[in-house]
Amino acid sequence: MYESDITRFLRELMKAQPHIEDEQRKGRAIWWDRPQDPDTTSRQQASRVAQQPYVYQTKD
Repeated sequence: MYESDITRFLRELMKAQPHIEDEQRKGRAIWWDRPQDPDTTSRQQASRVAQQPYVYQTKD
């Protein structure tokens, strides 16, 4: 069965340093896994400005 170099590298890295997965989970908890406030989310969506179809074209 074929195994790419990257897959082999990651497998060996995780064997050599198993604490990396815990570090990744801690980092994710800091930045991503947070409770969301529905009021804040709705205000952010309401204040969003639509982007022009071609962003580099100036309005003359």
